[in-house]
Amino acid sequence: MRWIDFEGAVNVRDVGGMPTADGGKTIPGRLLRSDNLQGLTPNDVAKFVDEHGLRTVVDLRTTNELTLEGPGPLTEVATVRHTHHSMLPERGNATDAAADTFESRRERILAMAPDDIVCGIYLSYLADRPDSVVSALRTVAASDGAAVVHCAAGKDRTGVVVAMALSAVGVQPEAIVADYAATSQRIEAILDRLRSTPTYAGDIDRLPVDAHTPRAETMTAFLEHLDTEHGGVTEWLAEHGFGGTDVDRLRYRLLAD
Repeated sequence: MRWIDFEGAVNVRDVGGMPTADGGKTIPGRLLRSDNLQGLTPNDVAKFVDEHGLRTVVDLRTTNELTLEGPGPLTEVATVRHTHHSMLPERGNATDAAADTFESRRERILAMAPDDIVCGIYLSYLADRPDSVVSALRTVAASDGAAVVHCAAGKDRTGVVVAMALSAVGVQPEAIVADYAATSQRIEAILDRLRSTPTYAGDIDRLPVDAHTPRAETMTAFLEHLDTEHGGVTEWLAEHGFGGTDVDRLRYRLLAD
């Protein structure tokens, strides 16, 4: 894993170097993934922008999260474009860890994936906010430098969007699953960060650490569901307006030197 260490973020990595089914690899420095960027220090901002060429931030948090957390340090950088694509319905407390976010959709989530509740939550992102998935991928494809996709923990909403992007350009499923599961290596540090802010603190400890830890089986089930029910990620995307031209642009962005 291409981990990138920062003072104010703990789950940042570059998805470059991942193998594709046709023998290629994703290009480093094109797509990054991260947890919340609110705590970045001035050194972190300089590292993101100057060393890693950051030009686009794809924020998957809800409007409520953005309001409660306030503008992050990268919003002060004129060369960095910020886009917002909430993966959750805009109601209730609307953070990914909030109890009411799950409770209000429990029955439908369980129907989607009765054997893996987290997989059901991921499928609910696609059902509730296909517009956000498609818009996020278009934003990545249009970036003229590195794009970072992030949410609060950088594991669930970010994990789904990054998995969709990687699958769409032909990255091997096993590599996508391994990238998703890598967040488990830093889960304690991620949860400690979330506990430090009132936005998330009240929700984190209502579940044990194991419940927050990403499991490879969950991403495997998610990708298999898309294969079985839709014919694959690219077919699901096509059903929601992200067609061949869009995929070509994304492939060019993530695979072309």
